Amino acid sequence: MKLLLDEQQPGRAAELLRREGHDVISATEYTRLRGRPDAEILQTALGERRAVVTENVRDFAVLHRHWIDEGRSHYGIVLTSRRRFLRRKGAVRPLVDALRALLRAHPSDDALRDQLIWLE
Repeated sequence: MKLLLDEQQPGRAAELLRREGHDVISATEYTRLRGRPDAEILQTALGERRAVVTENVRDFAVLHRHWIDEGRSHYGIVLTSRRRFLRRKGAVRPLVDALRALLRAHPSDDALRDQLIWLE
């Protein structure tokens, strides 16, 4: 599975996971995605066969529902909580560990196809 981390996710998490051989990018690394609407983030992820990892639960849950209702497909939306994965400096390790476990458990690109899940 390949991941696109939404803007609120630390870019450092993508860097660390790439060092381990995982295909993970951060929206902050794509100049064209900074500040773009969530639908554009999801569309970009679709074009690259990536699941989106985001804290933006409300908007992405609505996007997921609309896409499914319209018969559109995506490669997964992984929801996170800032309470579970703190954003303070040096707190990236729990997020990296959880994403690593997710990537190992779901190696195929379409493992989360059309799913909306919470990262544990």
